[in-house]
Amino acid sequence: MAPVRTTGAVVAAIAVSVALFSLFLCNHKSKPSSKKTKLSLPSKKNTRTGLVDAIGNTPLIRINSLSDATGCEILGKCEFLNPGGSVKDRVAVKIIEEALESGKLAPGGVVTEGSAGSTAISLATVAPAYGCKCHVVIPDDAAIEKSQILEALGATVERVRPVSITHRDHFVNIARRRASEANELASKDLESGQMNGKDLEQINGFGSGGEKHTSFSLSNCKGGFFADQFENLANFRAHYDGTGPEIWEQTGGKLDAFVAAAGTGGTVAGVSKYLQEMNPKIRSFLVDPPGSGLFNKVTRGVMYTKEEAEGRRLKNPFDTVTEGIGINRLTQNFLMAKLDGAFRGTDIEAVEMSRFLLKNDGLFLGSSSAMNCVGAVRVAQSIGPGHTIVTILCDSGMRHLSKFYSDEYLSQFGLTPKANGLEFLGVQ
Repeated sequence: MAPVRTTGAVVAAIAVSVALFSLFLCNHKSKPSSKKTKLSLPSKKNTRTGLVDAIGNTPLIRINSLSDATGCEILGKCEFLNPGGSVKDRVAVKIIEEALESGKLAPGGVVTEGSAGSTAISLATVAPAYGCKCHVVIPDDAAIEKSQILEALGATVERVRPVSITHRDHFVNIARRRASEANELASKDLESGQMNGKDLEQINGFGSGGEKHTSFSLSNCKGGFFADQFENLANFRAHYDGTGPEIWEQTGGKLDAFVAAAGTGGTVAGVSKYLQEMNPKIRSFLVDPPGSGLFNKVTRGVMYTKEEAEGRRLKNPFDTVTEGIGINRLTQNFLMAKLDGAFRGTDIEAVEMSRFLLKNDGLFLGSSSAMNCVGAVRVAQSIGPGHTIVTILCDSGMRHLSKFYSDEYLSQFGLTPKANGLEFLGVQ
């Protein structure tokens, strides 16, 4: 009989529970709730269309360790979350779209660029979405994984020796010639009736007088377009129209300073100009790596020291480990910047910062991102606690493994990280 009594008790208990649950539901329905109790799938209007639509609108995060240490709110724009892994995705889209709209590039054409890595990867990522190909000329001292990524993305890659920008075989100048070579080949196809009689000049905007490079093939494409990220103001516009407004919206306009390093100058120029137009009290700063002349330009009005101007400047004064930033000439993009000052950053500071952020925040950042964070701390020290400072987290450390994150490589230059905290910046 015991099993029967137990079963009856269980049934009774279940019946009471059901009754109480029903009563709870009735009471719950009679009282409106201010909170949603049901999760819903994203609506169709929130769905982005394709790869290009996924670029931009990146999160702005508080970098907890740096904020707590300085007494300022230090915020990082997570550009490494773009599909191509860097801030340069915005630039690639703007350059290609403007070229297509102007008729300087046609679907089926090849986009050429000389790049130390990030812009090249972004162009290679974005170009297929527009039906275009990509050819990249890259200095052979750039991290090897960048070339590997480019090749995996389907781009044609040329690795060349680093030389001065004034040399005809500087990687940027070679990329410019490759566009001309593509046009020369397309012109021959046009003559043989393979391009439906379209005018070459209207298709790509470049002449066809480039020299022939026999070991390089740009056949089967509808002309070439040189992206020219250093001088093409589409670079600046990508950040003036996109990154700057996003930062303004995400902070509610409540920020005091912006800081970033410059390579082409597009990011620091576009963001600084937009923010200062919105509020002239917002100050913008440059952080400049070793070997670059931009710090001198911002702080002293000249690119070089007196000794350098007199002709004693070394050809390669410093081979910095921070790739993609620092330059010894003024680009059209950088000239658009509205800067209030500049700070010097060092290689060891960037290396130490990258390890500090990885250990304390879980942020695995590339060399330029680390340098930007060095700049953010310098700005905080300069303007004092209680301010909001924004910087750019350009890319992750994934494409910097063979150099910036290689203990063996860094030890060759005396750059082995040793700090426990931020003492390398004078923060205790």
